[in-house]
Amino acid sequence: MIELIVHILLLAGLVISAAMVWYLDDLISAAIAFGAFSFLLALEFLMLQAPDVAIAEAGIGAGLTTAIFVIAIRGTDKTGGASE
Repeated sequence: MIELIVHILLLAGLVISAAMVWYLDDLISAAIAFGAFSFLLALEFLMLQAPDVAIAEAGIGAGLTTAIFVIAIRGTDKTGGASE
């Protein structure tokens, strides 16, 4: 029973964090929400008894990919629009 509740909470968190990635205008905030999504996905894999996939998702998805997104976003300017 407890496992079912945890699965439902994790899936609700996944849906909410995916919606946050979609609706956030600030790219840094969206990248952090994507990191939260990846971390929740890793927890779901752990609940499904796939620890090898969970470790890979946590390390690459939540950690490395989020860091690369943040570094790439910080390296761009925030003016937007086309430069002529």
